[in-house]
Amino acid sequence: MLNAEMIQHIIEGTLFAAEKPMSPAQLLAVFEQAEEVPALSEIKAALEALTEQYSTRGVRLLSLAEGYVFRVCPDYAPWVSRLWEEKPQRYTRAFLETLAIIAYRQPVTRGEIESIRGVAVNPNILKTLQEREWIRVVGHKDVPGRPELLATTKSFLSYFNLESLEALPPLSQIHNLDEAAAQFEHESMVVAEGDIAIIAPADESTELPSQEAV
Repeated sequence: MLNAEMIQHIIEGTLFAAEKPMSPAQLLAVFEQAEEVPALSEIKAALEALTEQYSTRGVRLLSLAEGYVFRVCPDYAPWVSRLWEEKPQRYTRAFLETLAIIAYRQPVTRGEIESIRGVAVNPNILKTLQEREWIRVVGHKDVPGRPELLATTKSFLSYFNLESLEALPPLSQIHNLDEAAAQFEHESMVVAEGDIAIIAPADESTELPSQEAV
């Protein structure tokens, strides 16, 4: 018989083994071949219990846009990150500006991004963002040429530890893009390896640029 504790253990093991965040519905599918299938409410209750249990440990259970995922507590990221020798991804000012404009003005066209930045957008930036699955085409603007409308994805939200777009910091709190770019060059916001990802520490200066900056 599947009691609450067993459901928690099964979900815990599943999330540790999963390569990506999992939603409550996806976790429920794990039980489909079992003799007893818990209700979705029991899955959610188990997730809440696990979140509480891990709230003071070295690993945290986070609810992100794509679902639930285990990530190393930021307090211990400096130690855990020593497991990997690869240099973190470097982000240019143009890359961060483009991503910020899409995040805060979406859906937005390439032409609108160029109008805000005052310079042409390097095609490689948009290509990289799409390859990382951080942005996608969500439609076409009803103007001559019908340019593509770009918006962020759930993968973008999950990478930056956000549950929704509402969790983005207000533009009034965002400043100093140069410091942000330097921070991104120093360490990735999220270092993903194996079954667990690390939430890298970030201070208030590591936000995306403001409207004035972009």
